[in-house]
Amino acid sequence: MEANGVEERADDVTALAAGLLDSVNESLGAPMAPVREAAFRGVPRHTFLPGTVWVGEDLVECDREAAPVDWLRHAYADTAVVTQVNDGGTAAPGERWASSSASAPSIVFRMLDLLDVRPGHRVLEIGTGTGWNAALLAHRLGPGRVTTVEVDPALAARAAARLEDAGLGVRTVRGDGARGAGAEGPYDRTVATCSVRSVPPAWIAGTRPGGIVLVPWESPWLCYGLLRLTVDGYGGASGSFSPYSAFMLMRGQRTDLRIYRDVVRDHHVPQESATRLAPGAVAGGDWAAQFAIGLQLPGVWRTWHENPDVKGVASRLWLATTDAASWAAVDLDGRTTDRFTVWEHGPRRLWASVEAAHGWWRESGRPGPERFGLTIAPDGRHTPWLDTPDNPVPVRG
Repeated sequence: MEANGVEERADDVTALAAGLLDSVNESLGAPMAPVREAAFRGVPRHTFLPGTVWVGEDLVECDREAAPVDWLRHAYADTAVVTQVNDGGTAAPGERWASSSASAPSIVFRMLDLLDVRPGHRVLEIGTGTGWNAALLAHRLGPGRVTTVEVDPALAARAAARLEDAGLGVRTVRGDGARGAGAEGPYDRTVATCSVRSVPPAWIAGTRPGGIVLVPWESPWLCYGLLRLTVDGYGGASGSFSPYSAFMLMRGQRTDLRIYRDVVRDHHVPQESATRLAPGAVAGGDWAAQFAIGLQLPGVWRTWHENPDVKGVASRLWLATTDAASWAAVDLDGRTTDRFTVWEHGPRRLWASVEAAHGWWRESGRPGPERFGLTIAPDGRHTPWLDTPDNPVPVRG
């Protein structure tokens, strides 16, 4: 058996694949369906990975020829592995950032369950990446049923070669996935392997009425959740969220904000106030709170910094509008045990918006992502809603 031109010991691959299958089934809570297990066995994950991957929070390079045992172990771990850094550019170890990855197998198969493909379906995939997900779909559906679109030319070429070698009849398109795949639709299913902050209209227009659009979701506040939409046949779609996913943002929707210095300028004179709402309550470990805040404040970005210093103040949580017109900083430690200092600049009082969003979430019973949904109107307007015992109610914003 070969991957990228280097032989792998079949018994090593078999053992590692068996361990991965067990891990995925445990994560899913039940054995995967026989047709999906057949795809898992029929298109080995390692044959779609590049010879160099980057692993861990520090994006440590792992080269297949230099460290074949480690490389294969990463290929069959139930974790994401980064397959491209810095959009394919050269970067020193401390300057690397992930620009493409092979998703953790458990989320891949969780999404396949949600997509619910049936014999005869035609599927459009946005974000080819390594090509493994398209291969799994094609193994189930057969030749000519899967079209996949990749914006990065190097990734597209590599995936097309892997898919060609697999002989599964996948159509690979190099282009901007936000535009769909031209006149090839309508598709029964559209699935994205990158997160979005708004669903491109072409995905809804290119999916037949009653068809499914499945996309990882992201707000500037939090990258988290899956959105499963049903197309209504009138130019719109509606559906609900589920938790447990985080994908890289579609390149055309990236926000060029990464650190507090992207928004703070030396001439800014912030206003000081105090709050009793701890910054960790809205941007700490409670993902349900963060998800709800992100839905209510779709244009507000946030980040943590441990020890930045602005005008002599060591502030920790930073937030800003995505146009960088307004920003706020909140001191994690606070002056007392129940008061935290806030500094704000710009026309919008962002922390007041965060306090209101968090208060609404608490008053609504602290719902998780699975209680929320999204309706997209024919004009593209996105309206989030909260499912209640009586009727869905609009999410405040």
